[in-house]
Amino acid sequence: MSSLELRDVTVTARGKALVENVSLSLHAGEFVALLGPNGAGKTTLLRAALGLVPCRGEALLDGRPVRDIPARERAGLAAWLPQQSHVAEPVTVYEFVKAARYRFAETSAEAEREVVAALTKADVLEHLHHPVTELSGGELQRVGVAALIAQDAPLLLLDEPANHMDPSQQIGLYRLIAGLWRDGRGVLCITHDVNMLRHVGSGDVRVVGMADGRAQFETSFSADNLPEHVGRLFNVRMDVVQSNGQRLLVPQGTA
Repeated sequence: MSSLELRDVTVTARGKALVENVSLSLHAGEFVALLGPNGAGKTTLLRAALGLVPCRGEALLDGRPVRDIPARERAGLAAWLPQQSHVAEPVTVYEFVKAARYRFAETSAEAEREVVAALTKADVLEHLHHPVTELSGGELQRVGVAALIAQDAPLLLLDEPANHMDPSQQIGLYRLIAGLWRDGRGVLCITHDVNMLRHVGSGDVRVVGMADGRAQFETSFSADNLPEHVGRLFNVRMDVVQSNGQRLLVPQGTA
């Protein structure tokens, strides 16, 4: 079973610890939400997990140090969706998503079939031949999700995947991510909005809180202590309300 293990990971820059002694695990079939305020170290932790920044401690993919795994092989183990894709060249959506298939030895026809399937699943097939530089932020984010699907890795690392999307698009995206999870993938998802996790659906979603570069708590989305943990994490008072049989956490001002 595919796995990511972070053991006492520490990342420093200019003498300051951005992430300090964080341990976290993710296996195929699990959903872990990483929650925390801006500057908590969440993105840095994901980058360390992918070997994109040096760290102390251990970052392991399938039991192997990520820094020792060649890029093509690593792409077959874990896929990453950054907060925002930065594309300077006016490549088409088709070319952008096809690039995510680089680890496969396949014909152009096979690659095209997979690209079309991924764009269809992400609901952006209409942009197949459009330059990515002409897309809105929300459209580009969905194209990024399509590339994630096309990469076909068992572990998905998502950094604020609903960035630049309107509420309807956000709900649709989280439901799409839930489908990938139910298909057996492991998902590690950074979010600021814990309520979005209700759109993931049934299942045991783990919630890990981060602040000041450290892990502050780990609980489940359905746990009674989640509102208290989230309120303390963001320094707000959290009220709990019910909507259509689901629990919502509503901030009511600073704690």
